[in-house]
Amino acid sequence: MHIDSTSFAHGQAIPAEFALGAPGGFGGNRNPQLSWRDAPAGTRSFALLCIDTDVPTDASLVGADGVEIPVEHARGDFIHWVMVDIPAEVQAIAAGSCSGGVDARGKRAPAGPAGARQGLNDYTGWFAGNADMAGDYFGYDGPYPPANDLREHRYFFRVFALDVARLPVEDRYTGGDALRAMQGHVLAEAATWGSYSLHAAA
Repeated sequence: MHIDSTSFAHGQAIPAEFALGAPGGFGGNRNPQLSWRDAPAGTRSFALLCIDTDVPTDASLVGADGVEIPVEHARGDFIHWVMVDIPAEVQAIAAGSCSGGVDARGKRAPAGPAGARQGLNDYTGWFAGNADMAGDYFGYDGPYPPANDLREHRYFFRVFALDVARLPVEDRYTGGDALRAMQGHVLAEAATWGSYSLHAAA
């Protein structure tokens, strides 16, 4: 199975049009175009995740005055998008069809393929203590790496072909919930990735 995007080249920079953060403020926050092919026989649905694997594990460093987060700092994952129950006949998502612009407090019912269910991304937890931004962030919200981070972040778009039409997750589910529910049901996986940085030297 293969996945591609016309919005960015594999392993290359993601345009600010598809990021939540941009130099000086917010980006376009549109979801990128994605398409996949060669799913195995028996595929009954797809699941899609976007994961930043380069998030600093010490949140107190993010945006700290006079601090630059070193490349070698310990890193963790941050989920920017999770969608399950994508019908087997769907093999492409158009740019901007699921997200466009910034929704303070998160999207309540993001657009997507008919029948698909979109879960909570990790901005839900990140903004939990912010009176202006706290809320349930469903669907896609794009890159917004710390401007003081010396490491260029990588964003992996992973599509899974599943042998079930519907995953046993609640309507308010997370990426972790989806990954656990997929165990034993994955027929194939494909991934592509792009990079993004807001550091002045990038």
